[in-house]
Amino acid sequence: MKGSTPGTAVHGGTRLIRGVAVLGLAAAISKLLGTLQKIPLQNLAGDEAYGIYSAVYPFYVLVLFLATAGLPAAVSKLVSEQAALGNWREARRIYRLSSYLLTGTGIAAFLFLYAGAGLIASWIGSAQAEQALRSVSYALLIVPLMAAGRGYYQGLQNMIPTAVSQVVEQTVRVAVMIGLLLYLTGAGESSGTIAAGAAFGSVAGAAAGLAVMLWIDMRDRPRRLAGIRTSSREARLPASVLMRSIIRYAMPVALGSIVVPIINMIDSFTLPRLLVISQGLSDSEALHEFGIYARGLPLVQLVSMLFSAMSAALVPSLSEAKVQGQEEMVRRRADLTLWLTWLIGLAASAGLMAVSLPVNIMLFTDANGTVTMMIVAWTAVFSSLNVVSTAILQGISQERLPAIHLLIAALLKVILNLLLIPVLGINGAAWSGVVAYAAASLLNIRAIMKHIGLRRGMKEAAGKPLLAVITMVICVLIVYSGLTWLAVVLGADAEGRGWNTISALVLIPFGAAVFGLASLASGAIGAAELMLLPGAGEKLVPLLRRLRLLRGGREDSAEDSA
Repeated sequence: MKGSTPGTAVHGGTRLIRGVAVLGLAAAISKLLGTLQKIPLQNLAGDEAYGIYSAVYPFYVLVLFLATAGLPAAVSKLVSEQAALGNWREARRIYRLSSYLLTGTGIAAFLFLYAGAGLIASWIGSAQAEQALRSVSYALLIVPLMAAGRGYYQGLQNMIPTAVSQVVEQTVRVAVMIGLLLYLTGAGESSGTIAAGAAFGSVAGAAAGLAVMLWIDMRDRPRRLAGIRTSSREARLPASVLMRSIIRYAMPVALGSIVVPIINMIDSFTLPRLLVISQGLSDSEALHEFGIYARGLPLVQLVSMLFSAMSAALVPSLSEAKVQGQEEMVRRRADLTLWLTWLIGLAASAGLMAVSLPVNIMLFTDANGTVTMMIVAWTAVFSSLNVVSTAILQGISQERLPAIHLLIAALLKVILNLLLIPVLGINGAAWSGVVAYAAASLLNIRAIMKHIGLRRGMKEAAGKPLLAVITMVICVLIVYSGLTWLAVVLGADAEGRGWNTISALVLIPFGAAVFGLASLASGAIGAAELMLLPGAGEKLVPLLRRLRLLRGGREDSAEDSA
């Protein structure tokens, strides 16, 4: 079992980045599949069915977070602490006890969502949502137990089980959803029934993901037992003590985790109703508008999913360093991950804004909601910063602060929705989301600076990265204008889905390449960051120096930076 015995532990920043890379790749694949599953739902069933699904899903996520109650993060942290001390037996007991607890909370959550589906649908303002709520509720019997296994292996800093189960879960979810979508639309079913079929894909995917986790655990049993036999006979803590430790850490984490779907759920509560009240839309028209508003959300979530993977690798890494008294290592790892999050998140937000028009037409057939998508794009950088900064605070045992900051953000989201939606419509909801996540992430970063400090100041964060982003956006817009001109010359439909698909597929990698080169040229990315790329940094840095592409940046060692 990788990471389960002292001899297999690999210390330092390279292990952290390798874990991030594994989970990041899995997250990217999973989210890409998740995005692809929503495209046929909108394309085939229309914006109303997509709107119902988008309104229902945050309720499921909220109840799921209530069911897991921060326990996977607690398992990851506590297992990493026991592993750092060589207490492999206690690490396994933490996993076993948390599995029992999560099974119970999952059953309770299923009963709550299934029985309360009608009431929740009335809150949303659409009776058609009831079917989808009941359909997705069955996943609550499965996902919490799977989450316990992921937390256990992440605590051992073995990210492969989580990565594999994520990809399998999402692949099965997409396959089942598309199969049901084709069947139900072909049968002429209602939008509510189609949305329920889409939601059931989550149940099938969860079952597949759990099966993978159980298979990996069974396969790893001989190696795990060997590690336990060779470890010292440490004092065995009573189950009640371990359970209290799990719950004590989990509760503030749970509060912070719950607020994230609450922020998303605020739109489900307020947006359709405010559109009906302030703009005189019917319920069906309001859900149609909600579907248009939700178009940009999967793309933003694709970015934040990458950083959720980073945070999953970061919490046990910071906890291990803290237990071992390596305070400087804690500060350097936190600094590195925040810096990478800011760089990549800023580029993703600016890039999505620049290519919103061709991407919207490529994915959703028309340009409706393009301005909203451009605004929503800026949620990516702030939600990503919030995810990573929350993980840092959890890793240094300040787990209550992110919960407080997210509660402030949720209150801000409600107030701004009430003020802006009647005036700006769905664009008002988009702006309120950007402001809310910006507030939460900035409050978290301020707390990190207070408790452990950061190497980089605001001047460094605002200078070189912004220069690289502005260069990228200008180059992308120039090339997009050129592609539009080329379409006219060739007699192609510059506003059609085909040409915009070509444009998007050209502009996205082009923008990424320009940002990478601009970051190297400005020194926003230096040798220290590149040396942390698993298996590539040692070859890449000399090559870039020979090509005169690597300038500026810090010259610390990779380990020092981590």
